[in-house]
Amino acid sequence: MKVLGLMSGTSADGVDLVLAELDGRPPTLTSRVLEHRYRPFPEGLATRVRLAQQNREGAPRQLGMLHADLGRFFAESAAPFRGRAELAALAGQTVWHEPPYLTWQLGEPSWLAEALGVAVVHDFRPADLAAGGQGAPLVPYPDLLVYGEEGVRRSIHNIGGISNLSYLPGRDPAGVVAFDTGPGNCLIDEAAALLGEEYDPEGSIAASGTVDEALLETWSNHAYLRQAPPKSTGREVWRLDRLAFVERLKGADLLATVTAFTARTIVDAYRNFVLPLGLDEVWVAGGGAKNKTLMSKIRAGLPLPVLTFDEAGRDPMVREALAFAVLGYLRYLELPNVLPQTTGAARAALAGRVSLPAV
Repeated sequence: MKVLGLMSGTSADGVDLVLAELDGRPPTLTSRVLEHRYRPFPEGLATRVRLAQQNREGAPRQLGMLHADLGRFFAESAAPFRGRAELAALAGQTVWHEPPYLTWQLGEPSWLAEALGVAVVHDFRPADLAAGGQGAPLVPYPDLLVYGEEGVRRSIHNIGGISNLSYLPGRDPAGVVAFDTGPGNCLIDEAAALLGEEYDPEGSIAASGTVDEALLETWSNHAYLRQAPPKSTGREVWRLDRLAFVERLKGADLLATVTAFTARTIVDAYRNFVLPLGLDEVWVAGGGAKNKTLMSKIRAGLPLPVLTFDEAGRDPMVREALAFAVLGYLRYLELPNVLPQTTGAARAALAGRVSLPAV
């Protein structure tokens, strides 16, 4: 089956679309990426998403319009795939994630179903939440099916707005561990925006600044970072205005310190919760993999190979959209698609609702 996966992450910069040919059933599933496209959000839409993530665009009509406009944007982005995709899987744009009470993704799927003329699987997280889980992370099972390798203990690490990992001990689902480590690019991007930049290219601004070691230690005592998995988090937690004494830092020093902090949270997550299980290598995807300053600090803190997806011979831009294509495919087959031990659920969820095009 040819499945179109659409992923817009917590960085809220646009949508990745991956058309994948999927075949088989777990434990043997084959995947082949046929095409990848990326479409950035228009500036106004990106601003509205970020305001919603900060709980600053909260009126019902405003949020309803954002839900509809995101749905139209996803439909327009997917239009070139009409006639080729047989199924679509829409991650939706997360604007609030507060387990165990709420996880909320915007983007009306009916627009996408109408644009493609096929069923759309969407709203993946609530079923897991209802089963006692956190509704995240959802991608570890697809990661296992796509990247798991017998005899290799590998971590698939994504540094998007939020940083998360999937620990894959070979191909055994029972041994998979996955969780959000904390901030990814979100604090770095916020600090860059204060300098009029969209992001810090390759970490060059951070490299020119000085790390405030005292603040680094203070921030590293955050309760979430000490919490054992399963756990998940979001931008509603990781914002500059929630970091103690952040106002005393400016410019490159602010970027240097939040970059060092982000690297510290990732390294500590591995040292506390993953290395004791045995680990051979880490593959890093997402925008953070392009940040040389961040990557150098992560590599310096871990006693094993840390490779970008490019270095591992994989496309770093398709990982999450491909994962949602797999999630949608498994839901279409009516197979459980979430590993309960990675979310804390009581049982494996059959995650995702289905919207059909008009007859």
